[in-house]
Parts: sequence; C-alpha cells; structure tokens
Amino acid sequence: MRKDDRLDDRKVTVRHATSILGLCLAAAAAGLFSPAAAQQWVMPRTPDGHPDLQGNWSNATITPMQRPEGAEPLLSWDEVAQLEDVAAGRLLSDQDREPADAGGRVGGSDGVGGDLSYNVVYLDRGDLVARVNGEPRSSLLSRPANGRVPARTPEGERRAAEYAAFRSQFGAYDNPENRGPAERCIVSFGSNAGPPMLPNGFYNNNYTIVQTADYVMIHTEMVHDTRVIRLGEPNPLPGHVRQWFGDSWGHWEGDTLVIETTGFHALQRFSGNATDDMRVVERLTRADEETILYEFTVYDPTTYTEPWGGEVPFRKFDDLLYEYSCHEGNYALTNILSGARYQESQSEAN
Repeated sequence: MRKDDRLDDRKVTVRHATSILGLCLAAAAAGLFSPAAAQQWVMPRTPDGHPDLQGNWSNATITPMQRPEGAEPLLSWDEVAQLEDVAAGRLLSDQDREPADAGGRVGGSDGVGGDLSYNVVYLDRGDLVARVNGEPRSSLLSRPANGRVPARTPEGERRAAEYAAFRSQFGAYDNPENRGPAERCIVSFGSNAGPPMLPNGFYNNNYTIVQTADYVMIHTEMVHDTRVIRLGEPNPLPGHVRQWFGDSWGHWEGDTLVIETTGFHALQRFSGNATDDMRVVERLTRADEETILYEFTVYDPTTYTEPWGGEVPFRKFDDLLYEYSCHEGNYALTNILSGARYQESQSEAN
C-alpha cells in the first residue's frame, strides 16, 4: 500500500467520523450495545501470560498536549463534533484552486511555519479528540489539575537563562550543533519516541510494538527510532552513560506494563532543560481490542515545582509503517548550512 492510499483512506474515514460517532451514541442510548456484548472481549495474552501489546498503533490526535487557559478538563460532545468536523475539513484539498503566487505559501493560512513545501493535505496530525475511559479530554496532560506543565523552580529558571545566554552567541545556522536533533535526523521530532511518547502534531505518529518474556521493543515511524526495554530486575547503566531515549527497565503490575527510564542524553531531555536526575514512568494497559491506554509521569524536582503527566490513547493502526529515510548528516542539513553561508555572502556583497 502506498502512502497516497493511506491518505485517501484517511480522508474517507474522517469525513464520516462525526456521523459514525452520532450513530454509535444513538445506538448506545437505545441499548443496542448491551453489557453482555461489551464483556465478550477477552484480553489477548502472550505465551508467558501477560497482556499482548503487540501490533501497530497510533497516538495521533487533535487534542493538544496542554489545556487551554480556563478550559474544562472534559469537552462537551458538541465541542467534540465541532473540532472533529474542522479536522476533517482540513484534509479536503481544493483541486481547482489557482496556482500560488511566486514566493507565496502553498498552504495559505494553514501552511506550516511559512514553509513552501507543505499544506495540510500532506500532514497527519490526527482527526479525533483523545478519549480516555470514554471521556473526551481537552488536553493530554491531566496532572497537575490545570492540565499544564508546571512552573520551573528557581534553579530551573536559572539553567534556562544560562542556556539561552549561551545560545545567543551563535546565529541560528552557524553550526550543525545549532540545529535540533530532529532536524539533524538523530531522533524523532517532538517527543515521539520519548519517553514520554507523545504525538508530534505533524505526521508519522505510528508505532510497532513487539514483546517477548524478556524485552519489549517499541519502534517509532518518525525518524525510525527504536526503544528496547529490558524486563525484570533493573541493572542500570553507569551514571556517566547517557543514551538516546534513556535507560529503560520494565516490569508488570498485574496487566499493566510499567516502564521506568533514567539516564537521558543531554540533548534529548524533555523541553531541553531537565537534569541528570530526570525520571519518567510510563504505564501501558490494554484497554480493549482497539486501544492501549498510555500513561506517563515526569519527575524532575530540581527543574519543575511538581511532577506532571497525563494519558494518551494509542489506537490500533491497521496499516503499514514506512521507512523514514533520514540519517544523521544527510544532504538537507548540508543545504541548510550552505544556504546560510550564501545569504551571508550576499549580505556582505551588498
């Protein structure tokens, strides 16, 4: 199946999402979904008896990470329908539109950061509001109670200011190190691979999970990141070893896979301002045939005034994951830097 096919299927699906939702709600109200029918699902298990989390999953959603100021934790169903209708409409491209002006934005008001290469037809941000235990959430964060990343501690503010002062001595395109790890194709954009594993708001929010009695592998489509999580009694790496995605150990608490990660690489710590002591705890629970409930909590008391976290539904992804052909030092980074040098030479000539 080609990516074009995936896009066409997605357009058809989201176009009728609201209608299907309405039918489901009506059916539930009429009692067509009985408790007995709901109990027919049986948790799939691996040969060692643990819940089977394997398969392809997606955490794409139109729900923002942080709750808008003043918003309620839950949306009304009217708000859900409105948001999902807007998301569906964004996928419909006007094939009869006039060509863009030279130097204009392909995406118009929906363009991505002024980029001339994209419009929203090429994005896959998600088309549904995140639902947790049947409740439509207004944000993925639920802790603290306001659904927002907590304030930094005085020490966290000091480090952030120190880092900003250090970066200010460089131009944005002076060196490859001035560009982020994602642009350099080292790790995924945003926090796709995590931890915590969060949607990036663009595309490729898809995962493959493979598990054995001793390991769980989580492969991310974005920048082909792969986490290998060891199960059992922790045997942490030495403190000076800091690797991409940190040092993860997992264990089962009943039917929930609990993963604790420390030892993050300095360039991948969430928000770029965390300390060596940052710790992330993830919990993956198979909620039903179509859903894994992913919960996470970030602990870093020297950076944030309190722990914070939330829930993200991972929905079954009945499609293929594709190779993300991007590698460190690829030609795009060379072109970015050489383009900046050309602009500098033109400025000097003028």
